[in-house]
Amino acid sequence: MTTASGIRTESVLLYCRPGFEKECAADIIEQARLLNVHGYVKAAEGSGFVRFIPHGEDACERLRQNLRFGDLMFARQLIYLFGSDEDLPTEDRLTPLMAIIRVSGLRFSELFLETADTNEAKSLSVFLRKFALPLRRALEREQLLGNRHLPRLHVFFLSATSVSVGLSNVTDASPWLMGIPRLKFPRGAPSRSTLKLDEAFQVFVQLPDQDLRPGMTAVDLGAAPGGWTWQLVHRHVRTIAVDNGAIDSALLDSGIVEHLRVDGFRYRPVKPVDWLVCDMVEQPLRIAALMADWLAQGHCRYALFNLKLPMKKRYECVQQSRKLIESRLTEASRRYRLEFRQLYHDRAEITGYAVCLDR
Repeated sequence: MTTASGIRTESVLLYCRPGFEKECAADIIEQARLLNVHGYVKAAEGSGFVRFIPHGEDACERLRQNLRFGDLMFARQLIYLFGSDEDLPTEDRLTPLMAIIRVSGLRFSELFLETADTNEAKSLSVFLRKFALPLRRALEREQLLGNRHLPRLHVFFLSATSVSVGLSNVTDASPWLMGIPRLKFPRGAPSRSTLKLDEAFQVFVQLPDQDLRPGMTAVDLGAAPGGWTWQLVHRHVRTIAVDNGAIDSALLDSGIVEHLRVDGFRYRPVKPVDWLVCDMVEQPLRIAALMADWLAQGHCRYALFNLKLPMKKRYECVQQSRKLIESRLTEASRRYRLEFRQLYHDRAEITGYAVCLDR
């Protein structure tokens, strides 16, 4: 068996939110350019995925060695394709599919049998459920599924007869099938927006026992009715909920929530807090400037925030917001990490995460 680094991959497959293919395409083209890799994109509006075909014999391998999933803002998953079949026989899909996998010479940690996150593709869900067991058994019979450190195998069905096959790095890709976390709406949470912060914590916070531990302090700007505050209270973080609107009474009864009816853009804490979270409906550059001010002035160490994106030039809007925050923190001589990701529970928005490293 060869190693993952020994296989020849031909293109990059990215899952994204349907309707954001243009932004996802701009994202991979820019990140590839920074690595001196050029190519072109195949994408259809509303399809929920983008394929990037790099120019050059070793170009895809250079991406696989150097591209970070965390640098992609609009991708749910990062997959390197090594085979495909656009005319699978309906009477026997397993044999040609196993031939593609077998030729790779690889073993894998687990199987992700997937399709796009669209209404059209969901019609394949019954077929995928039936096909999963025989495919897994065939892989196990040939001992092609191994330990958890090996790459994942992705089998992506475009239709009942068209499939692409690739791999992802378990340490640098989404851990979830189709890049979608299966989160349950928690009983007692006052709004469904709570799922956005839950997902954001899982995506961005690498050491939750250290970076999101009980007894920490937080400010939630634009808190009403308390969906994001609920996630903080659930983790035993003392929270100041800032909003002129009402906060869920159960949160106030927790004993670790203080509600302030003040302007979220003018409020600053008496002493620094650990976390700032913000889901206010406002122009994205104004939110970015507010986050930059809190971080630069040392009012918080961690910031998690949503930017509500415009109808047009959404990718450019995020880039401008990033540059604004970076410029302000550099000017303040702050060391920091800054990431953006459009999460599954986001809609026409993107989530930002920043942490100051010099506290």
